[in-house]
Formats: sequence, C-alpha cells, structure tokens
Amino acid sequence: MKNQIKGLNTICTHFGQLEDKEFKGAVSPLYMGTAYAFEDIDVKRYPRYFNTPNQVALAKKIAALEHAEAALIFGSGMAAISTSLLAFLRAGDHVVIQKIIYGGTYNLVVEEFEKFGISYSFTDGFSADDFEAKIQKNTKAIYIETPSNPLLNITDLEAIASISKKHGLVSMIDNTFASPVNQNPIDFGIDVVIHSATKYMGGHSDICAGAVASTEAYIKRILGLAKNFGGSLSDYTVWLLERSIKTMGIRVRAQNANAQHMAEYLYAHKDISAVYYPGLPSHPNHDVAEKQMKGFGGMLSFELNADLDASYFQKSLKLIKPAMSLAGVESTVLSPTLTSHSLLSAEERKRQGIADGLIRFSVGIEETEDLIADIEQALEKVRKEKEVAI
Repeated sequence: MKNQIKGLNTICTHFGQLEDKEFKGAVSPLYMGTAYAFEDIDVKRYPRYFNTPNQVALAKKIAALEHAEAALIFGSGMAAISTSLLAFLRAGDHVVIQKIIYGGTYNLVVEEFEKFGISYSFTDGFSADDFEAKIQKNTKAIYIETPSNPLLNITDLEAIASISKKHGLVSMIDNTFASPVNQNPIDFGIDVVIHSATKYMGGHSDICAGAVASTEAYIKRILGLAKNFGGSLSDYTVWLLERSIKTMGIRVRAQNANAQHMAEYLYAHKDISAVYYPGLPSHPNHDVAEKQMKGFGGMLSFELNADLDASYFQKSLKLIKPAMSLAGVESTVLSPTLTSHSLLSAEERKRQGIADGLIRFSVGIEETEDLIADIEQALEKVRKEKEVAI
C-alpha cells in the first residue's frame, strides 16, 4: 500500500490506519488496553514502550508524511524535543543551536543541559557560516527551527544538512510551524524531524502531543531513551490525533492562503510597523523559503505602530481569539513576551529581536474579509483610546 499512495491528502486519510476486521467500520478501531499478553507473541506491547496498536499505526502515517523510515508519537512537543536531543547528546558533548527558537526549547537548553554536562552554543545568525563557526571538536548535533517561533526566520535546510554531514553531526529540526504539508526536511538531508503535534497535526486546539520522524536506526536510538523518560501518549489521544491528521492537508493549505492574504493586508496597513512572514517578498529569506517550502504556512507576526497599545488591540478583537498555542482552525493572537517566550529575560528577548509589542498571529480557516473587519474595528478602538488618553 505504501508504494501505491503518493498524494498528501490520500496519505493523511488512509495511510497507517487500523482495519476494523470485526465490524468493518470506516475508521480505525481504538484499543484502550494497557495490559497485553506476553507469552507466545512476537511483540510485548505496553503504552510506555510506544508500541500499542494505535501508537504504531499513527507513527506509520507520520513517517509517510515526513518521507521518513519510522516515527514516534509523544505526549507533548517538548517531550519529543527533549528526548530526541538527549538521545544524541552525552556528558562532554556540545550542540550548536539556532539563535531564535521556541521559548520552551531555549529554556530546556539553558536550564537543564548543564546538569547533564552538555555544552551548547547559540548561533549569531541564520546563515550556514553562522552555524559552522560555532562547531567545536566535541560537537555532536545541530538543532534548528524553520520557520522560527515567533519571527518566522528561515534557515537553509540543504546548507545545514551539508554542514552536518561534513562534520559528522546529527541534524535536527523543529518542523512545527511548517508542518509536513509545507516542508519535508528529510528531502533536503536533515536527519531528525520533530513536531509539536499539538499544532497543525492536531489542528483543533484540543490535543497535546509530539512527534519525531527519522531513519529506523535513529528512531530506535530515541526510543531507547523514550521508554525510560515515559513521555508516551494515551491511546485515546493517539486515536484523536489520527482523526485530525486526516484533514491536515486541507486545513493547512487553506491557512496558507489566508495567511498570505492577511500578511499582504497588514504589510500595507498604515497602523502596522512590521510584518514577519516568509511569503512576503520583503522577507529577508523569501528566496530560501521558496526553495524549500511548498507553502509559506499559517503563521505570521506583526507589530503595531509604537504609539498604539498592542495589549488593548488584542483585547478589542471580537472574532480573533487572544489565546495561547497556535495552528487551530480558529484564528488566534498572542504576545510572545507573555506566553511562548516569557521564560526568557527581557534582555534575551531584546537580543533576539522580540519586541514587547510583537503580536503572533495564527491564521485560521475563516473568511479573510471577516478577519480584516475584526482587525479594523479593533484598531479603531485603539486609535480612539489613544485620542482620549491625549
């Protein structure tokens, strides 16, 4: 069946599903058991071993979507990230990490790695030279995130893969913002692909999960640590995630189109001072994004003019929800300084270019005219509030 299925939506819908042999239902049956037989069987199944029927089936679907040999499903994106990094790093090792990454990943590195005797270097920029300049004799891995959270920086996948191979390093990427719909890093030579499956794979703001895709050998290595860390996902949530992925291709492509429209609208708006979106020709790495992405994604960030209150603007929205997390079918906004990057110091946020007034915009599947109308009425309230204050 694997060789017969090529289309994205077909893989999302059919690949890796379980057959209901008893009742012939159209969807995968759900196996809720946590106790399985151990005698006279080939596989000893247990949820913490990542090998229950639903876990195995969904892992096959995610591997197919990322053009990988194998995959694992985790209880959260951070469980996937931490387990994957520590599977390849030991005391005395060094890792090169992209300058701007998800705040949770940054916090993991700066607060926990020293306890494990692992050293690290953050790059000064996003070019291949920036990464290669940080490589040391004991470097074992390079970790990137593209597009990055929250400024949508773009890192050249092919260049990172080339540097990694040149120095014998494992290349790792957080591919959450792109999703498998828009970007398949393995095709460009990246070794390990990680997702917060809470986001575009889940897509409905009701699932917390993580995923990793790679070669069978690397997944086996990650699995060895994963069993000990215990970051597995319940079978009911696995089943819900498989259901959600069925519509991922349709959802994400609709979000791509909406985000492009909204980015162009915001870029031309007199009340907006900056827009960060790789689909805009003004983006500094637009050409790289065009080379490695099939779509530019549903995420963008923007800044209001300095004299406008970003917090009051978000509170004034009626349709777009101020909410943590991202990638649901509904449009949401948040302030990275108060949420995803709140654990970073004000100085570190400034170094990374994350302004206090920055607004991250996760564009949903609504009609763009409705989203624009909501933003306009909120801006009008902000302008009037400013006049009253004066």
